[in-house]
Amino acid sequence: MKVAIAQCNPLMGDIAGNTDLILRNALAANEAGADVVIFPELALCGYPPEDLLFRPAFRNQIEAAIQVLLEASAESFGQLCLVFGAPHYESGDIYNAAVVIQAGKQLGRYFKQCLPNYGVFDEQRYFAAGDQPLVLDINGTSVGVTVCEDIWHAAPCQQAKEAGAELLLNLNASPFHEAKLAERMAVVKKRVTDTQLPMVYCNLVGGQDELVFDGRSMAFNASGECAYLAPACAECVEVIEFEKTESGLVAPVSDAADVEVNELAEVYDAIVLAVRDYVTKNNFPGVVLGLSGGIDSALVLAVAVDALGADKVEAVLMPSRYTADMSNEDAAQQAKVQGVHWHSIAIEPAVNTFEGMLAERFAGTDLDTTEENIQARIRGLLLMAISNKTGKMVLTTSNKSETAIGYATLYGDMAGGYGPLKDVFKTLVYQLARYKNESAGQEIIPNRVIERPPSAELRPDQKDTDSLPPYEVLDPILEFSIEADQSVHSICELGYDEALVRRVVGMIKRNEYKRQQASPGVKITRRAFGRDRRYPITSGYQPSPK
Repeated sequence: MKVAIAQCNPLMGDIAGNTDLILRNALAANEAGADVVIFPELALCGYPPEDLLFRPAFRNQIEAAIQVLLEASAESFGQLCLVFGAPHYESGDIYNAAVVIQAGKQLGRYFKQCLPNYGVFDEQRYFAAGDQPLVLDINGTSVGVTVCEDIWHAAPCQQAKEAGAELLLNLNASPFHEAKLAERMAVVKKRVTDTQLPMVYCNLVGGQDELVFDGRSMAFNASGECAYLAPACAECVEVIEFEKTESGLVAPVSDAADVEVNELAEVYDAIVLAVRDYVTKNNFPGVVLGLSGGIDSALVLAVAVDALGADKVEAVLMPSRYTADMSNEDAAQQAKVQGVHWHSIAIEPAVNTFEGMLAERFAGTDLDTTEENIQARIRGLLLMAISNKTGKMVLTTSNKSETAIGYATLYGDMAGGYGPLKDVFKTLVYQLARYKNESAGQEIIPNRVIERPPSAELRPDQKDTDSLPPYEVLDPILEFSIEADQSVHSICELGYDEALVRRVVGMIKRNEYKRQQASPGVKITRRAFGRDRRYPITSGYQPSPK
């Protein structure tokens, strides 16, 4: 039994293009001698399709595309069986389905039984749940089909086993977050050892707005042994050959199954993929970003070049009276090393103009963050002007630590189309910067940028620690509060100062209005701002004493 995994990257809503993608991958699988080729969850339309599902034209295109695939399977693929994800409409309900076709005939449809409704998922808004297994004879082997969340629960796989399945196929659209691969592998191992059936797990790859799908499809033997692990963040078609033995189907262990996973590499590659797909799938000709000489913009520039190529990246230095010489030097050095188009626009004339315009209104008041934010907003205005003129999208450079507590300027450094670091805590920013240099074998990001104390450079001799605790202290508090929903009391019990924790939690609450106006950005943690964490802006809630 030869099973081809088609780990592919569909474009949301491009039904015709995704149909061609399925056909190309099916052709490759057929040429490789596969008996069956398995595609990701909802590969025909993309995941998650959200309210597109409600549009009559969307349904019509889906149904027409399935007819195209049926005709093509009859004409071009012999006995190759195609298993792909698509919405199914019936009696006023919509199902998240796996469609099985062979030689021009539809062998069956499986309706996803376990509909996730947590975190980034809200499938119960759209889909009705199935309740029946699907087990089919494919070239002499009884194959059970499941979809994504089904394998996180015991019942669907057990149903398939009781219906006679010898092999399980699982279609997935499982988004990435840190350490997600280990979670998935543990779940697959649990299901195969419980059922004593091997499983082929095919996952989606590609960026979709704030989600990124990392692929990492896999095949497991019934013993719990991983026989194959697909690459991260890349499309591929791989054939897994199962042999029939007295104990059932068994696949040989490939070299690809024994790969040491580098967690920093997984995160970095996921961010790169998310940026690439957001820019290219939305047809932007390139990106522009402000390059300050600080660590955040330096990492964003490195990501942008890896995602799009240097020729599609523009960097703009925008020094002020407070910008240190080393900041300009380091920014220029990185821009030259990475080969991007860059230039410098001093903001001092605009700052002077705005200060003059506001002098009468601000008379008798002290300098404060107002004047600092004017500088940030001038920079945002310049970048957006370049974006308007060239069509390039602005990449924002704020990280999760800053946006969590409001240490970013609304309509200033928050202005832009996409935030590569939106879900990256500051301490992780430093780790990724070091990883980039180590993996490149050269100093892409100047070491001085990594080593110097972080500063917004919006007032004389400013350091982030003037306003914030060190990030080594701040980030764990943010993680406990945001990722784990821990109370102030629980965090303090871990050894953190109560006054500091209350201050940080208060800043998180006060800045919800800012975050809900921020650009989209890739999710890489368990709980990103946006789809994962939904809090009211207007709220009288106060943390309890305990």
